[in-house]
Amino acid sequence: MNIVIILAGGVGRRVGADRPKQFVEIFGKPILAYTVEIFQRNPRIDAIEIVSHNDWIEYCKSMCSKYGLSKVKWLTRGGRTFQESVIRGIRNLESMVKTNGENGNIKLSDNIFIHYAAAPFTSQKIVNAVIDMTEERGSAVTGTPCFQLIGTRDDESHSLHYVNRDNYIQIACPYGFRFDYLLDLYKRGEENHLIATVEPHTTSLMYALGDRINYTYGDQTNIKITTQEDLRLFKEVVLLKERLEHK
Repeated sequence: MNIVIILAGGVGRRVGADRPKQFVEIFGKPILAYTVEIFQRNPRIDAIEIVSHNDWIEYCKSMCSKYGLSKVKWLTRGGRTFQESVIRGIRNLESMVKTNGENGNIKLSDNIFIHYAAAPFTSQKIVNAVIDMTEERGSAVTGTPCFQLIGTRDDESHSLHYVNRDNYIQIACPYGFRFDYLLDLYKRGEENHLIATVEPHTTSLMYALGDRINYTYGDQTNIKITTQEDLRLFKEVVLLKERLEHK
């Protein structure tokens, strides 16, 4: 079974909205709904868990009903940090493995995919590539080559050193993991007191523990909404898609 955990517990202050960015409405529809629909439409995804900001649980319930997001099986309350929210999401799923056993609906051999609520640009090509590699190697991320020139950021207005872009990739969600590996990853992270100290990403935890990152197809369209400019770009993309659909 392929299960997606969508992280919707953050505040997203850099967007400058009156609400967490994942709940900002674009033409009357929250960004989170656009993101969930990516996986709702993918026939290889079996179930979705939303890890929501505590104050927006009821909003999420209404949203799922309104937009027919039938693959959303669980709504879990998020934590104070990214890592806490991931842990709450996987612990909720783990509790069902323990309750039902290996013959239950959720198995340790299932694949778990982690995706950001404010990442509604992700294409089906990317989702399928991550699913394929997760099935093949047990974990995967989407990796995009660096096409722009890269330099060091030595202060707020100066760069002193050129960096070879060919040596780097840009990592984005979705991240895929076989469930037993994901549980072990966070167990080791807790044992090594890394959860509160590493950068707030599951892949950062992998790097800190010395694990290999398997990366597959990625492209520059896979943007996570962070700024007002990103919001405007997404509005334009939605408008373009609507025009193409009605031609």
